Amino acid sequence: MSDNLVSIITPAYKAADIIAETICSVQSQTHREWEMLIAEDCGPDETRAIVREFARADPRVRLLQMPVNGGPAAARNLALSTAKGRWLAFLDSDDLWLPEKLERQLAFHRTRDDAVISFTGFRRINAEGSETGRYIGVPPVMDYRALLGNTAIATSTVIVDRQQSGEFRMQKTYYDDFACWLALLRKGKVAIGLDEDLMRYRVMAQSVSRNKGNSARQVWLAYRNIEKLSPLAAAWYFAQYSARAFLKYRRF
Repeated sequence: MSDNLVSIITPAYKAADIIAETICSVQSQTHREWEMLIAEDCGPDETRAIVREFARADPRVRLLQMPVNGGPAAARNLALSTAKGRWLAFLDSDDLWLPEKLERQLAFHRTRDDAVISFTGFRRINAEGSETGRYIGVPPVMDYRALLGNTAIATSTVIVDRQQSGEFRMQKTYYDDFACWLALLRKGKVAIGLDEDLMRYRVMAQSVSRNKGNSARQVWLAYRNIEKLSPLAAAWYFAQYSARAFLKYRRF
């Protein structure tokens, strides 16, 4: 593992309209030592061709092709299996980073030797990128129990230190990212929050998290089936999670 290399994990499915902007936001980073691993999940559009053109011009961009459509967790796992960096950064195909994101977050992450995860604040944008929402800040630190009742970690802000985490893979579940962060923190490490505006989260109509009723059900199932919480404990954390989600998303 290279100590300064950031391996960027990007699953992509039907992302032809937005993937170029996402790649450009990575190429604009002030931290230059990165590899962007884009795992294309057998979509029917031109995503593969667009990524291939970027890869020809910039060898730090790599196209990985899923053999069959497997969903975000399988695509992320393909990228994780080829990552060479100490630092694993997660960036979804429809989101964007501000130019100093990696530089500022890496410097921040290195200040805590007990931190397996770091994450940052962000703002939402609409599908076209023409409207930017309010700033959504983050708490300074969270452990496993704090994360159970919190929505603070946005996937496209996350960096994982592999020296702290060891090798890991995403579970095939609805919220594979949330389940992964919990699994990493369950080992006794912490996640630290850099309360700075460094990411743009694009709100897409077809996002898996747009159906709020189903999303709530899936969080409950994660508590019961993955985290093995009792009904009482699951209800306690679910109430906290729901309240924080409402406050977070009550306005754009």
